[in-house]
Amino acid sequence: MTTNPVLVELLRGGMVESAHRGALAVIDADGALLCALGDVERPIFPRSAVKALQALPLVESGAAERLQLGDEALALACASHNGEPRHVEVASDMLARAGLDAAVLECGTHWPGLDTAQRELAARGELPSALHNNCSGKHAGFVCFGCGLASGDVAGWLRGYVKAGHPLMREVGSALAAVTGADLDRAPRGTDGCSIPTYGIALRDLARGFARFGSGVGLAPRRAAAARRLRQAVAATPFMVGGTGRFDTRVMERLGERAFVKVGAEGVYCAALPGRGLGVALKIDDGNTARAAEVAMAAVIEACVSLSGEEARFVHSLSEVTLRNWNGIEVGGLRAGTALRSALGAGTRIDRARTEA
Repeated sequence: MTTNPVLVELLRGGMVESAHRGALAVIDADGALLCALGDVERPIFPRSAVKALQALPLVESGAAERLQLGDEALALACASHNGEPRHVEVASDMLARAGLDAAVLECGTHWPGLDTAQRELAARGELPSALHNNCSGKHAGFVCFGCGLASGDVAGWLRGYVKAGHPLMREVGSALAAVTGADLDRAPRGTDGCSIPTYGIALRDLARGFARFGSGVGLAPRRAAAARRLRQAVAATPFMVGGTGRFDTRVMERLGERAFVKVGAEGVYCAALPGRGLGVALKIDDGNTARAAEVAMAAVIEACVSLSGEEARFVHSLSEVTLRNWNGIEVGGLRAGTALRSALGAGTRIDRARTEA
């Protein structure tokens, strides 16, 4: 097994206290591998990073248009959200438009991810529902899509939709396979936190999938249009994809349609950078997301997206992070590692592609 390079370092007292190894693939719309760090062929579970690809059938089938799902709803279908009130309201509205309610969701229940939303819910004497689950938008999207496939008793037909063999999940898996080019029938299969199947897919294939998602190259016209519609919805309402303080929301609030970024559990991040037709997929070996994967993704954005001075300073603050203790004293920092900066820097294939763009 390949030993992956250090992508992110944590410093304290002038020395490296922790190091996070990982792998990264950047692919252009024509399928050329512009950057490969570490083992980009080893299957990894992308988890929630591929929600936008899983939402393609919702739009492509015409279900989103029939139910008149707006930007917020489509963005929420791609989301790993905080469970803030607006997230809950939009998920509930999506189900209501399909004539259903939260009882149909099979994602499970947990408290909101944002502590203030937790406290507000508890202060009202309320318990969380499936609508507060960070995946409720994705599942509401599945249900809305499934309504167009169902016949007779819709709620009965939907029962068990999270299982790999259910007709709804087969359609979702088919879209994921087609966009990434991965053979999911032969891929390792696990169960995601929200109970749907998650498949082992190589970073190279994931990056190719996001290059296609961002550019439309290699997709049938209807699917390319669905990808464009989802990107536009997310850029218009980035709060819905994450929420207060979240990396995905903060980046897309600043960069709009120039960057579609999506976190996955266990240190996975994927991105589509439509301006240059690039797809990005990375995985931090130790599963650290907020501390390591975000820093690595910020470094990729710095290298691959044309940024104004203010935008560049903002993104750099995410790839070179100052750490402070509870007294506000600076105690160290996080930084993109030398191997990552070198792979993305001057003279690389990414740099040449940027110059030619």
